[in-house]
Amino acid sequence: MAERGSMLAQPLRMPPAGRAAAYVGLFLLGAVTGLAGALVQAAWFPGGLLLALAGAVGLFVGGARALETRAGAVAPAAGWMISVVLCTAGRPEGDFLFGAGGGSYLFLLGGMALAVICATIGLGRQPGGTDVRLGK
Repeated sequence: MAERGSMLAQPLRMPPAGRAAAYVGLFLLGAVTGLAGALVQAAWFPGGLLLALAGAVGLFVGGARALETRAGAVAPAAGWMISVVLCTAGRPEGDFLFGAGGGSYLFLLGGMALAVICATIGLGRQPGGTDVRLGK
């Protein structure tokens, strides 16, 4: 059996089709969660804010655990951030989805900070095999 060496030394390859579809699905689910959180956080303040942030964190951590990679947390976080940033843009009529209150800023900045935290602390790569000393 050939020695694999360091995972960092391995060449990059495209993920299998099922995993790529899971990343796309998590991205879209993150976008929907961001839009739903934008509506809920203003409707039931402060409980709606906590509910929206808890739902986003649950999606980020759940994606990381389901795919067992950090990219599983990054995909929904990217969808969440893009949808929330697009919701902040005003329309030509002057309508805004976010008000100028503190809850909106807590949702925007707190959600982005939690997305970065979940993507950073998410599951890291662990070497496989019996010669690994992590469990000893």
